[in-house]
Formats: sequence, C-alpha cells, structure tokens
Amino acid sequence: MSPMEVNLESFSGRDWEKPTDADPIRFAMVGLGWWTREQAIPAVENAEYCTTTALVSSSTEKAEDVAADLEGIEATLTYDEYADGAASDAYDAVYVCTPNGFHREHVEAAVGQGRAVLCEKPLEATVEDAQATVDACRQADVPLMVAYRLQTEPVVRRARELIGDGAIGDVVSIVGHMSDTVLDAVDETSWRFDPDLAGGTTLNDIGIYPLNTIRFVLEEDPQAVYARTESEHPAYEGTDEHGAFQLEFPDGKLASCTVSHSATVTSSLRFVGTEGELSIEGLFFPNTRKVLRISGPDIEGEYRPEPVDQMREEFDYFANRLQHGLDLGPDGDHSMVDMRAIRALYESAESGRRVELDL
Repeated sequence: MSPMEVNLESFSGRDWEKPTDADPIRFAMVGLGWWTREQAIPAVENAEYCTTTALVSSSTEKAEDVAADLEGIEATLTYDEYADGAASDAYDAVYVCTPNGFHREHVEAAVGQGRAVLCEKPLEATVEDAQATVDACRQADVPLMVAYRLQTEPVVRRARELIGDGAIGDVVSIVGHMSDTVLDAVDETSWRFDPDLAGGTTLNDIGIYPLNTIRFVLEEDPQAVYARTESEHPAYEGTDEHGAFQLEFPDGKLASCTVSHSATVTSSLRFVGTEGELSIEGLFFPNTRKVLRISGPDIEGEYRPEPVDQMREEFDYFANRLQHGLDLGPDGDHSMVDMRAIRALYESAESGRRVELDL
C-alpha cells in the first residue's frame, strides 16, 4: 500500500493564540542595533498584541533618530537612564538585544522595575552570567522568555507535531546546517568577534539555531557533545569561523550539525526515523520560503506555506501569553540547557574530546 497524501496545511501555526480585548503590551526596545531596527521594531509595528513605546540606546541622540521614524514612542532613554528606572511607566515589558555580555545588566534593570523580559539568545556570554540572570528573574517573580523565534515558526511547530505523532517512526538521526556571510553585514570591529562580549563567534551565534530547534522538536535534551572548529579569515583569529558538532540524545539518537559564518546563506534540518524522514529547507532565517517534506508509511507530502515574519510571531506569542497571565516558554531554565551545551561544545573543540553534559 502506498503512503497516502495528507493535507499538511491543516494546521494553525498560532495554536497558542487566545483572543483578547486587553490593551497591547507596551515594549521598551533595549539596544538599537541593526537587528532591532530592521527586524524587531517592524515586527512589532505589524503585531496584533503589542506595540513599541520606549527606545533605549547608548545615547539619547541615537534613540531620538530611531524614534523620528516611528509613531507612539513615549520615551527615549540612555542605558543609564533606563537602569535608573526613568520613564518605566511608559512600558510593560522589555526586549533586550544588546551584545550578549550586556544582557544580564539590562535584564536585571528590568527586574528592578518589575517588567517582563524578552531577551535575545544566547541568554548571556557565560554560563555563570546566564544563570545569575535566570535567578534574578525567578527571585523577583519577573517573567522571562528567551527569544528562540523558531519555536513560534509554524513549520517547526508542524514538524514537532508530526514527529511527536510518530509519522516517521522513532527518530534515529538528525542533520542540520546553517551558514551566512556575517562580514557582509558587520566589519571586523563588531562585538561578535570579541569572545568576552559574544561568548564565542559561530557555534554560539548560529549553532544555537539547530541545537535549540532539535531540542524543541524532539522534546529532549542532549547528553553529550563533540565539536570541531576551524578559522581562516583574519577576523576570526582566536575564535571560530566554521564549526561541526554532534549531539547525543537519549535512546541512541545522534544529531550532526555544521555551521559557518563564511559560506552561502542557507539552512536546513532533516530528521530520519525508523519508518520515514522529514526535512525542512530554508528554516533558520526570518521571512524566507520554508519547505517541509515528509515521507512515511501513512503519510507523504510537501508543505510550502507563505512565509511568516518569525519575529512578529515571537512578539505576539510573548504578548498574548502576558495578556492572559500564562507562563512563558522558552524560559530561562530552558535556555540554560543551551548555555551549558555551548560551553561543552567549545570545550570539546579545544580538547578534541567528547564531553558529557551535566544538565
């Protein structure tokens, strides 16, 4: 009997959505680099459940320059003014998108004001600062969500549902890849090339995408890792330009991933099971065409949805959950698994040995 064709589109990517008449969640954007200006702010402008009302940057002038092109901005603050709690009544939540090594101080400032936090990943540059960030939010009962935008990407949620339902049998092997040409967007003076600020360059910056997405789809955490890194361009002296790593999951599952900051822009993820396989092309970049293909004993098909704005989905999810007083996820504890796994990946790359994880 041949596999039957199924309607892979009979799925709502917003399975989390709960209608509400509540006021929009007001965001302070903390850090006005290119990602915030070109991705986050436009996403919130198009969102249903949130709005931007405050901008925080290194100088008032920069914040005011960005505010000049926006409507509804009630406050433009320096980092020091934000830390002192100036105009904190102008926003309900903060989005932290600064160099990784500054996340902790900006999150702790929000904690002091009792404001909910959406923080970019990785959560911090070191495991220790990441854990202190999580602890600060927990002790003050401040909601913390880490910005893994793939977890609200409809194609990923569809893949998770299919695999969880056993559509390809038991998963045995996973293969992931992500690459870009980061030097086309930033120069060699960027904080991304400073390990103290970034926590690494390639494994933690884009390796975290396949790492976290695999965890989310499988609903499992790795038990051990092995990694190797290479660097050729002078900008990457002392850090990692290309990387390959393996993740060991329970029941013998193995994931093999490659990442590079100096290769053509592309990404993919493939799950091979005992009875079939599922793959997604174009997965890890926002606004790109995603193609999900699946074949199994009772299912075969291809899913090509219209691209969604991954950042809009993430912001709306965060805001919608806050409006209903619901727990946020992925939370800080979830992010700490990635932080420890990334530290282990760099340890493995340096030592040349497999490293078991203490999660």
